[in-house]
Amino acid sequence: MTSTRPSARSTDLLPDPESATAPVRTKRAVVLLLLTLVFPGSAQWVSGKRGLGGIAMRVTMACWALVVALVVLALVKRDWLLSFFAQSWVQLLASIIMFLLAAGWLLMFLNTLAIIRPKLLAPGARMIVTGGLVVSILATSGALGYGAFVLNKGRATISNVFSAGPAFKPVDGRYNIAVFGSDSAGNREGVRTDSMSLLSVDAKTGKTLLISIPRNFQNAQFSEDSPMRKVYPNGYNCGDECLFNAIYRNATDSHADLYPGVENPGAQATMEAIEGTTGLKVQGYVMINMAGFAGFIDAMGGVTVNSGGWVPYNAKKWPNSSVNTHWFEPGVHKFTGKQALWFARSREFTTDYHRIARQQCLQQAMISQFSPQTMLTRFTSIMDAGEDLVETNIPQQQLGSFLNLADKARSTPFKHLTLGAPDFGSASDKFSTYPDFDKIHERIASLISTTGESAKPKKAATDDKPATSGGSTKSAAPSPSSSKSSSGGRNSEPGNVNEGVASVPTTKPDGSALTEEYLVTLEQIGRTDILSKIAANNNECSVP
Repeated sequence: MTSTRPSARSTDLLPDPESATAPVRTKRAVVLLLLTLVFPGSAQWVSGKRGLGGIAMRVTMACWALVVALVVLALVKRDWLLSFFAQSWVQLLASIIMFLLAAGWLLMFLNTLAIIRPKLLAPGARMIVTGGLVVSILATSGALGYGAFVLNKGRATISNVFSAGPAFKPVDGRYNIAVFGSDSAGNREGVRTDSMSLLSVDAKTGKTLLISIPRNFQNAQFSEDSPMRKVYPNGYNCGDECLFNAIYRNATDSHADLYPGVENPGAQATMEAIEGTTGLKVQGYVMINMAGFAGFIDAMGGVTVNSGGWVPYNAKKWPNSSVNTHWFEPGVHKFTGKQALWFARSREFTTDYHRIARQQCLQQAMISQFSPQTMLTRFTSIMDAGEDLVETNIPQQQLGSFLNLADKARSTPFKHLTLGAPDFGSASDKFSTYPDFDKIHERIASLISTTGESAKPKKAATDDKPATSGGSTKSAAPSPSSSKSSSGGRNSEPGNVNEGVASVPTTKPDGSALTEEYLVTLEQIGRTDILSKIAANNNECSVP
């Protein structure tokens, strides 16, 4: 017995707890816990369990080497790294590895507890060691286990939302993605695309041009290779029945046979109409469900915008009144999902063009505020909202490059262009009814070629009005009576959608500030003419 003990202790670098004093036992326990926390396996190694400790330490060193490699790749090959981790099999493998590491680290802590031999500790030290063990397990195995759960949840959502297939390359150095806002409410038949826009993003810099298409845009041109061009060779030109937002429904109900094998003929036909109208090759689409949109904003924790004017929305009726109009006042608002939806869709007392400008502002606010930190802290909520929010034909292989591009776009103000007022005359000019496609293509080409964020494109040769840039976004809060709109830096010139904005009332007749109650009273007594003047600049909006 006595001859074997020195041999057994010769591999133990720590004091024997049975013969040690109480303070030494406590220090020994703390050291073992810290070793397992920082470098799993080292506690076993110094206590003489070289076999188990050696295996755990090799795994630990491999993990640290992997972490270092990932950090280096994130610095020098971020696009590749994001694309690699966007693949479903990589996410599944990573979640399995994280789960196994969580289980292994837990076993190391339990084995370390056995080496500590808590019964030999003083009662106070025993409580401290037990508490430290629980905290350490939660911070390590718990975090890894939760990470595995989150990663697998994201993998399932991404696989369900994004399509299969290879990633596509930019065209002329740009990615052009159609974005539709759909409304399939219970009181409507089928899907209606209430908002349509094209995001054209520089593949290297992330600088973005957002082209908004009014839903009442007529005579849309289909791309040369579009099957719909055979049906409408001269454009979608059957009058008021052929508004742009009707293309989706028309293709779905009447011409789906032209798109064999296409999962969503309506979206495909609308993409081809955007391509033929703008002259830009459209590579994919994202359809945002309005109901899911509200849930997504809530999952993000809200979205903040700076409204330049009074914006009406419908909610509960006021007490003892038939009026259900409420108002967002000018200034900075942090909107919930429901409020953001109201703000984006409001057109009472104004026009569709005012609504488009607010939607452009809200889109940029979401991108600029949807940071990696938001993604990490609210990942599960965002994933829960994802499947209800988005339908897209963008391949999952594209996700990595797009995430990297979105991060660049966050710090770059968008250039805005609306295919109608205010960028092409006023609402009364009927440009959206009788569009000049040469002017549209010229303006788009000019905006894309402009290198400065706020530089204005050249004046169109046949344009009888100064060409507005639609290209800068002011960060300063506009005043309600401002003669400039912060929605894309557009001028308040005669003939513009903001005509008369300089005379927007900012006070009551007695000189006091406008209030929501006063606006409600105006509606109750039928003074909608005054309300229209007060709301005339509510297309002014900026990102704080």
